[in-house]
Amino acid sequence: MPIKANTLRRSFRIALPATSANLGPAFDAAALAMDFYIKIKASPADEFSIAASGRDREICGRVEDHLILDTYRDVLAKAGKAPAPLSLRIANDIPICKGCGSSAAARLAGIAMAVHFGRLGWTDAQIIAEASRREHHPDNASACWLGGLTVARCSGLTEDAADVQVVFVRPKGKWPLLLAVPDKSLPTEEARCVLPAQYSRADAVTNLQNSMLLLAAFTQGRPDLLTAALNDRIHQPYRARLCPLLPCLQELKGKDGILGVALSGAGPSVLMFLDPRASRQKVRRIVAAHLTRSLLAAELLATSITLRGARSSRF
Repeated sequence: MPIKANTLRRSFRIALPATSANLGPAFDAAALAMDFYIKIKASPADEFSIAASGRDREICGRVEDHLILDTYRDVLAKAGKAPAPLSLRIANDIPICKGCGSSAAARLAGIAMAVHFGRLGWTDAQIIAEASRREHHPDNASACWLGGLTVARCSGLTEDAADVQVVFVRPKGKWPLLLAVPDKSLPTEEARCVLPAQYSRADAVTNLQNSMLLLAAFTQGRPDLLTAALNDRIHQPYRARLCPLLPCLQELKGKDGILGVALSGAGPSVLMFLDPRASRQKVRRIVAAHLTRSLLAAELLATSITLRGARSSRF
């Protein structure tokens, strides 16, 4: 459904969830939405301005080289429309450049604002395709816009268009998560540079098998499958040296209420899937103690999969 401009309401509000992509073996093909957000209120103004609060407010509040505003202006310019100046109020809970989908959320916000104020009448498919083209892959963009778990593929990716197919999956049962976020950020481009150009047939087959098992775990409510299903040979072994939290926390998988561990996106954050029957507080203490013994530090965020995507998020 397209975003409808409301001529009687001059401001536009949207909340976009954090996302975790790749999910172990499902490299560039799957992602899930998490229940913390960047919230934005945009209003027409005489000049562009931003009032930011929350995480990384220095980055969020900088008008120049701002991903949301740059995307907003570029989408409208390519549609042949003059971008009206906006005043933004941003409340951000998504860590930037730490594998939590911050760039996808920012680009989708800019696109959504362009669709609203430019009265472009785009569909969900068009919005996701435009964000995927700008992101160069569809996983974070689809999960951020639709919520839940998404499986996506992208073909015909060009400078001007992208052919994207997306399937929304409603995970069965409860899926408590614990996200470990380090202080240091990691640009996606840097994380991509360490990946090899080719893989063995054995590695490709293993990832295909584990990806299918992972999808079955979500659709059938089988979190017990995650210890095996999250194993990956395509990106995590190569990114581990850039993301020291990953090998450290993988030592805990399959015990102490931690069913599976995966790099969140390209890292450096790490996503842990918890046993729904386990005490979150106890698991959190175990993880914190393990990190301390390993001379590592991270912020531990208790979260879960949310079905509330940006499409349905107004506040």
